[in-house]
Amino acid sequence: MYTLSEAQLKLLPEMSDILQIRYRLLQTIQMMGPIGRRALAEQLSVTEREVRKETDLLNEQGLIFTSRLGMSISDSGHHVLSKLKSLVHEWSGISSLETILTRQFKIQKVIIVPGNNDVEPSVKTLMGTEAANELERLANGKKTVAVTGGSTVSAIAESLTPSNKFSQLQFIAARGGIGEEMQLQANTIASVFASKTGGTYRTLYLPEYLSENAYSTMMQEPIVREMIDLYEQTDIVIHGIGSAEEMAVRRNSSPEDLQALQSFGAVGEAFGYYFDETGNAVHRIRTVGIQLEQVHKCPSILAVAGGTSKAKAILSYIKNPAEQTILITDLGAAEEMIQLLK
Repeated sequence: MYTLSEAQLKLLPEMSDILQIRYRLLQTIQMMGPIGRRALAEQLSVTEREVRKETDLLNEQGLIFTSRLGMSISDSGHHVLSKLKSLVHEWSGISSLETILTRQFKIQKVIIVPGNNDVEPSVKTLMGTEAANELERLANGKKTVAVTGGSTVSAIAESLTPSNKFSQLQFIAARGGIGEEMQLQANTIASVFASKTGGTYRTLYLPEYLSENAYSTMMQEPIVREMIDLYEQTDIVIHGIGSAEEMAVRRNSSPEDLQALQSFGAVGEAFGYYFDETGNAVHRIRTVGIQLEQVHKCPSILAVAGGTSKAKAILSYIKNPAEQTILITDLGAAEEMIQLLK
């Protein structure tokens, strides 16, 4: 027997596509409003003509309103979004994919947002919002949160708002500096987490990668020992998952190192560990930061990554995960992972 929503979809299959388009438009206006039509079209990778047609309808229905600054969502729009979330996830197949991947990976939960981060910039904000909601849910009674760098983890920080649950948290940089973009460094992001939530933060102002001699010396420094102790006591880890080649380039790896990673079959990276398609750690760098064994001992882990191009990297990391992991990804990556698993 069909559920009511399944029966509706059988009778009017075109409803699913229309609903998902309008839902994504309304959702993006909620996140980024006030926003103009051109910017909205760029965020969703659709034409301005399509945006104009659909937003005119949303405006007529009183779900959005327009000012000189752009389009914003109305109270009715907020209500409609909250009511439609479960239906949209069911019709788009998201609910089913979440169940399948959670069982396949043997982890606590998989959360999938609509869209594909490779082509829709707004999807990163969606993943950040879901991760921020999960952090708020997990925060009760917790003290220490370790955060890595990267644009996806940065999107989580930007989605946070002050809450009594957050005020007791200390955010710590899970690794030292990597690359040249200061706003994407773990140190910077930890400070933004603290600023957004009213918590405190600790930084680790060291290069992520050190020579053997420098590594041995730095590991004896009191400030480094303090951070290692904090890693041992971490309650929540929030991290991204990178593709092996992308992360090697960000670390300014030599051509010889890049060639070695290719010969090892490395496809994914997290915490300085490079993983092949079977989930084996085939290479690791000497990094001052949280280690994989410390991550696995942590009570709660939020892993966030999306986009079809990240599917192999996510799979390589999640093949041997800690069961307390919550993976937040997007529909593009989820569908590609299903294909790869087949």
